[in-house]
Amino acid sequence: MRALFLLAGAVMVIGAGPPKRVTPTEIVAAAPPAAWRAIPADDLLVMDLKAGGRVVVQLAPAFAPVHVGNIRNLATAGYWEGATIYRVQDNYVTQWGNNESEKPWPKGVVAKPPAEYSRGLRGLTIKPLGSPDPYAPAAGFANGWPVAYSPSAGWATLAHCYGTVGVGRGMNPDTGTGGELYAVIGQATRHMDRNLAIVGRVIEGIERLSALPRGTETLGFYKEPSSGVLFRSIRLASQMPAPDRPAFEVMDTNSVSFARYLRVRANRFDDFYRHPAGGVDLCNVQVPVRRKG
Repeated sequence: MRALFLLAGAVMVIGAGPPKRVTPTEIVAAAPPAAWRAIPADDLLVMDLKAGGRVVVQLAPAFAPVHVGNIRNLATAGYWEGATIYRVQDNYVTQWGNNESEKPWPKGVVAKPPAEYSRGLRGLTIKPLGSPDPYAPAAGFANGWPVAYSPSAGWATLAHCYGTVGVGRGMNPDTGTGGELYAVIGQATRHMDRNLAIVGRVIEGIERLSALPRGTETLGFYKEPSSGVLFRSIRLASQMPAPDRPAFEVMDTNSVSFARYLRVRANRFDDFYRHPAGGVDLCNVQVPVRRKG
């Protein structure tokens, strides 16, 4: 008979032979169906590049409902037809949209959304990170997302980790509409937390955004508009025929499997490691997402 023990934050399986030190990948692979939840098709923004390849973004309506509502309306109306990736700044962001186009907003788009840079703690069950965070009083995971938060002030914000998708905007107090979006393609830009609206994260195809030629102009903009990377379509998965829709599941960050995964991310005792870190950065605990079926 085999038993599961926790030792100094490491998950170890005790059986007939020597203890087996479990890796994060093994914990994810062994997670039962109850540890996963489906991502709704209305929360998946599917972006197909004209030259081939797909990028899928999971939207976060619980954290930026007005901006996400705008994105859904823009996608449904085909607003991004002819849109391009026009900015790729090394170790920072890739940005896309219609780039200051005079194209009118579709029906239902809120032209001046509120500053959805943080939200209240009410309604959130947070799994604490267990390590200090340099950008906030506390950090952890809520509803499958990495969050920074303040228990005393009562706010929570999504964190700018690799692959995070946010809304481009002008100078404060402009909040952006959601027509121009960016994805973090370098070291986590946590200094932008609570300064821009985070609307989601790339869950598939980040290499399509991070491996592009860097822009040569200030802030990584491409010098010529024709240099931009064209999109063939940007739409919600719910707009696609059911057989063609991509489907994904995210690990429940309140599950036992995620708790084990988090402990092992902070304390690697498997054979490759000589010195476990004893702690972990919020953005280094990528919440597991997998293709469904």
